[in-house]
Amino acid sequence: MSSTKTFLEAAKERRSIYGLNKEAPISDKKIVELVEAAATHVPSAFNSQSTRLVVLLNEEHDTFWDQVRDVLKEIVPAEQWTTQTEPRIKLFKAAKGSILFFEDPEPIDALKKQFAAYADHFGGWSEHTSGMHQYFLWVALEAEGFGANLQHYNPIIDQKVQAHYKIPLEWKLRAQLVFGGRAGEPKEKQSKPLESKVFVHGAKE
Repeated sequence: MSSTKTFLEAAKERRSIYGLNKEAPISDKKIVELVEAAATHVPSAFNSQSTRLVVLLNEEHDTFWDQVRDVLKEIVPAEQWTTQTEPRIKLFKAAKGSILFFEDPEPIDALKKQFAAYADHFGGWSEHTSGMHQYFLWVALEAEGFGANLQHYNPIIDQKVQAHYKIPLEWKLRAQLVFGGRAGEPKEKQSKPLESKVFVHGAKE
């Protein structure tokens, strides 16, 4: 990454930012390099490498959110569509790009057979792997100056999107990371007291 922010600084500044535009502090090539870095370096249980990342930029990003709009308009009540859903979709479409996070069940199924004693756990570990990719890229995009927010319109949109982009139907869509130039500011972060979340034993000065 070309950013001068440390990882900890970027992690602290990461927020859900919904006011986004199509301006980009780095090139499309650099964005793709960030995604490739995630695919290469983010760990996975038993080295499953089950996460699949689909990068949608510029017009393809717009097309994706048009597809989401078309699917949701058929099922969302009219009043809710006008006051809530359609304005949100317009916010997402106004951004620069989206990263779709899929999980490929093939390596997971193979590991279940290879390590039968852990078979019941591989599904959960697959979700952990996807979550680590999501967090890695959210922080990496923050470090480069983007704003971003994470969405979960799966599984409602899966079939239409996978057909359009010729994505194997057995892959499972897990999240959509929307990113772009900052056109707004995040809300103040609400955090529970540390003493309710962190428990330390055996630390020395």
